[in-house]
Amino acid sequence: MALDKIFGIAGSALNAQTTRMNTTASNLANAGTVASSDKDAFRAKRPLFQAILDQQLMPKDGTYPGGVKVVKLTDDPTPIRRMSDPANPSADKDGYVYLSNVNEMTEMVEMMAAARSYQNNIEVVNTTRQLMSRTIDIIKS
Repeated sequence: MALDKIFGIAGSALNAQTTRMNTTASNLANAGTVASSDKDAFRAKRPLFQAILDQQLMPKDGTYPGGVKVVKLTDDPTPIRRMSDPANPSADKDGYVYLSNVNEMTEMVEMMAAARSYQNNIEVVNTTRQLMSRTIDIIKS
């Protein structure tokens, strides 16, 4: 594999992990929200990734045959919790509010995993840059 293609592959992974971190941050920001119905309650979002392995999935500019892309954001299927709070203005006719299905611990683990993956891809870019620089130095001598 040519060293220049590594930048494109690592770049796509960086974009994917950025989406993952942004989605996790949004989930954490909405963790304490309540709604008046199960349908209106906030559901945690999860990015769905797909590997770019063949010509059909390559980006439109066709610069690299590899990497990852974000296909879509999906809702977490974890059930919505219901809590009795008749004094809450958002309570339904029975006095219940519906909490988001965001689990703060799960989101923190997600954030740490995404940050670590992001750091690993930065290291790939830095190592590739160093290899290219050394190759140029060898050619010069």
